[in-house]
Amino acid sequence: MNKGKTIFAQLMSLFTEYEFSKCVKRYHGDRHAIKFNCRDHFLVMSFAQFTNRSGLRDIETTLDLCSQDLYRSGLKIMPKSTLAEANEKKDWRIYQDFGNILIQKAKELYESEKLRLDLDEMVCAFDSSTIELCLSLCPWATLHHGKGGFKMHTLMDLNGSIPTFIHLTEASVHDSKVPDEIPVEADAYYLMDKGYVKFDALYKHFHRNHAWFVTRAKDNMLYEVIESREVDSQTGLISDETIRLSGYYTVRKYPDNLRLVVYEDFRDGKIYRFLTNNFAIDAITVAELYRERWQIEIFFKWIKQHLHIKTFYGTSQNAVYTQIWIAVCDYLLLIIAKKKYELKPTLHTISNSIGQILFKRGDIRDFYNKPDESLNVSEEDSCRQLTLW
Repeated sequence: MNKGKTIFAQLMSLFTEYEFSKCVKRYHGDRHAIKFNCRDHFLVMSFAQFTNRSGLRDIETTLDLCSQDLYRSGLKIMPKSTLAEANEKKDWRIYQDFGNILIQKAKELYESEKLRLDLDEMVCAFDSSTIELCLSLCPWATLHHGKGGFKMHTLMDLNGSIPTFIHLTEASVHDSKVPDEIPVEADAYYLMDKGYVKFDALYKHFHRNHAWFVTRAKDNMLYEVIESREVDSQTGLISDETIRLSGYYTVRKYPDNLRLVVYEDFRDGKIYRFLTNNFAIDAITVAELYRERWQIEIFFKWIKQHLHIKTFYGTSQNAVYTQIWIAVCDYLLLIIAKKKYELKPTLHTISNSIGQILFKRGDIRDFYNKPDESLNVSEEDSCRQLTLW
């Protein structure tokens, strides 16, 4: 079925022209386009991401060198001036909306996937990553102390590691101002770092919408213990308590009871205090749920390194946001390809090796399900550096 297609063409066949064109028409993206439309733009930028091009000139030169393979892959040779203009002028929301279409495709494919924890409900992690920019080149991205950057706040469905919601803000925006933006579903679990602890948002946005949250309690949190439950200390649990906030403002912002689970990680001796509004699950499950946040750390690592966001191909807000969203779309296409083509290697291995075989012809399953040694990318270094808490 895919024998004569290049690997790149097989990835790009995972969505239809109709799906993409709806997003383009919404923002008049192809108005005045003659030779280079939004689809061409998306394909060239995806090629640049997958093959780790270092700049516009590098993209143009590499496409020229690979000219004999471009037609079969749907690509065109693109002058760097034309690509730069597209990054500046083609509305980044086109690729944001297209990313949301791919998110729904991925969620449908992975809806039967289960976490290692015995939970039927959806489990999501929410976190942010600051991406630094040169302030002199990107004056719109003010951070502090003469630095520039922006924050990428991401909600990830841990069944399939699918980013279901992405919110881009100035880097100076504190995390606690963002939880109100998170789309919530009843009975789903939301795992957040303590930087997102804002009690009025936890109460109104999550608790009153019958959604469960698990976060870390701040060290200066004032509370009184209502009830204590026995725990098995051999599991690392120190205490499991029902509490009520006692601070003058916090008790008004969150008037209901909360659950505080204190846990010691035997590997490093650190003590963690987890706060949740769920009283039904086991105390150890609360700690294990929070541990699952490591998956979103991997996503940010991929976005910054494996999808090469550290090298930006433009400096305006539109150009940077365009590249971010196209990188997210490429990540989602790899997730979809892994499931649809039943690829056996990890997503890490696929994302690290895809650029090596992009113009090879043959079924993608033949490359990844019977890989030669050159495609086996070691995960040891990246896994060693992950912070699970």
